[in-house]
Amino acid sequence: MTAPRHASTGGEERTHKLWGGRFAGSASREFEALNNSLAVDARLWPFDIQGSKAWAIGLWHAGVLTLDESDRIVAGLDAVGRRLADGVTALPSDEDVHTLIDRLLHAEIGDVASKLHTGRSRNDQVATATRLWTMDACRRVDAAIRDLQRALVDRAESNVGTLMPGYTHMQRAQPVSVAHWLLAHFWPLERDRTRIAHALAGASVLPLGSGAIAGSGFPVSRILLQGTLGFAERARNSIDAVSDRDFVAALLFALALNATHVSRMAEDLIIFGTSEFGFVRFGDAFSSGSSMMPQKRNPDALELARAAAARRLGELTSMLALLKGLPSGYNKDLQEDKAILFGAVDAALLVIPAVAGTVRDLRFEGGRMSTAVDPSMMATDLADLLVERGATFREAHAVVGSLARRAEEQEVPLSGLPASA
Repeated sequence: MTAPRHASTGGEERTHKLWGGRFAGSASREFEALNNSLAVDARLWPFDIQGSKAWAIGLWHAGVLTLDESDRIVAGLDAVGRRLADGVTALPSDEDVHTLIDRLLHAEIGDVASKLHTGRSRNDQVATATRLWTMDACRRVDAAIRDLQRALVDRAESNVGTLMPGYTHMQRAQPVSVAHWLLAHFWPLERDRTRIAHALAGASVLPLGSGAIAGSGFPVSRILLQGTLGFAERARNSIDAVSDRDFVAALLFALALNATHVSRMAEDLIIFGTSEFGFVRFGDAFSSGSSMMPQKRNPDALELARAAAARRLGELTSMLALLKGLPSGYNKDLQEDKAILFGAVDAALLVIPAVAGTVRDLRFEGGRMSTAVDPSMMATDLADLLVERGATFREAHAVVGSLARRAEEQEVPLSGLPASA
């Protein structure tokens, strides 16, 4: 759906609200502006329509709608979906995506559209649409992470024999292969995928049928709804079902930790790409230049990926802070969850593919890396050799440490010390 354009359109110009019968006065402009969430939740429309179609079928099975009414509503929702896909004009009274769809459905099929909301609340309606969207988002993020893993494995397979220094405390420590270093970033991503799967499982719990807070007044089969919509489970408590956003927090945590892992990978590559290291060269496709210094090639994609981790941490904190003070049941504060969730997922789906492309576009400078592997990095192996010949490791550690100090004082590599040392 294109960004809603707030204007009037012919016969649909009348005010259309899902509530208001108990109010004598109209809402202020300030409140309507504050209350309007359409610019954020418009993207839920495919999932809201999916949930509404399932509800219409459930109402027919419960004997609340006739088959003809159910069919007309389902067909009308399909027509609304086509209109939304093409782009529609929103009215000021379209306070959210649910109101917009309801208005368009009335325009398509008339008053029978009013029967769709029987036994349903926007509370369980929005929870259902948000969960369906989140399930889809989890799958898309997982695919992006998997592609980044594939890029790492592809580069590792061609660099099994390329040596580089391994670092602790940012000091050269022991020799490792480039493949080993690349795969050190593969496995955190694998754990990220486990957390994404956990978030997906948390989202796959059906809230529809919970009503506003105390369930539906009509015998709509939640087993039927679960099967129709593809949820793994059904919520066991209606109060919890309409207010549960644990699945949002779980996905935000997974994204924050993934962003942290990607940031660490980016930091490694940024350092290795400096002139002082010269271990990697960045390709043109994911680099930028300087407006003043014509010689520069800047790893902007990686720097933006590193910066993005700060945003993901902030989004997780925002969501937890949003939830921590809420009493049980639905509260309008939860309207804010979608801006946080959508922003985090959108950013992840920009950052992760960009980093995957950067990895594929890298050139490893094997000669420079091998040169950086100096003999002193074999000190642990020398200590192990002494252990094999009968020394305790503490004795071997002391001997080799002493040799390393002498080599440093004489400004020669460890292998350059005379045998008498």
